[in-house]
Amino acid sequence: MLQKFGVNDQVLHQNMFMADEVQYNLIHRICESERSTCLKASNETMIFAQTEGHNAWLWISKELAAEPKNKLLQELLEFLKGNELPGISGDQATVGHFSEVFSEANEVQSVPYMMMESYVCSEVRKPVHVEGTLHLATRQHLETVAEFLAGFSEGAYGVKVEPSSQLSAAESAIETGNLYLWLVDGYPVSMANIAHRSPRHARINAVYTPSAFRKKGYASAVVAELCSILISEGLDPMLYADLKNPDANKVYQNIGFVESGQVADIKFK
Repeated sequence: MLQKFGVNDQVLHQNMFMADEVQYNLIHRICESERSTCLKASNETMIFAQTEGHNAWLWISKELAAEPKNKLLQELLEFLKGNELPGISGDQATVGHFSEVFSEANEVQSVPYMMMESYVCSEVRKPVHVEGTLHLATRQHLETVAEFLAGFSEGAYGVKVEPSSQLSAAESAIETGNLYLWLVDGYPVSMANIAHRSPRHARINAVYTPSAFRKKGYASAVVAELCSILISEGLDPMLYADLKNPDANKVYQNIGFVESGQVADIKFK
């Protein structure tokens, strides 16, 4: 039986889920939203979490046998009748199975969109001999952050946007107090953001270095410094990296991030 739950539910703190927690860390953030739908199996072997208008995330315990897993998926399909589901994210085998039955039941097509690796860093290896220092982004950096966000959009998602369209997002990111820049001689050359803190981890995202400043260690340096901040808070830094970007994956591995499970991102249309 499926039950609704909130961010403080024990299901997010039990051993079966915690074994896959890095891979499924975004579920913590989804469950904080008032616009989210969060369901769990009564025996806590499955979690479905979706923010309205976005991909759902589906976790199923590796300990669950095939027959009860299929029963849970059928119950989930019944619940989802009439609901909009743009896509599904999670372990490739899990979401691949779900996308097959969902596509057949709803006469939609499933399209692979992205494969990511989840990473966690419990011991950071800071790069040496990298020029520059870490600084918290402030309003004086607003236009630069907007430019960096536009560059990140194109690089990460292939979506070209004007920097002016990113001013609002830049302002919001700066106001969180979690957006950091790497400065060389007072000039911003790289960016990274602490996107969310969950009970045991903190997720880093929006890592971006303009092309003119790449291959100098700036991204490694800014992410490594954020890792040090988070580890000092008692949290393990984690992030997701697009597997189509080997350079970024190498950067993270070199500073101490360890692979913690791939995530398949599938769209329905």
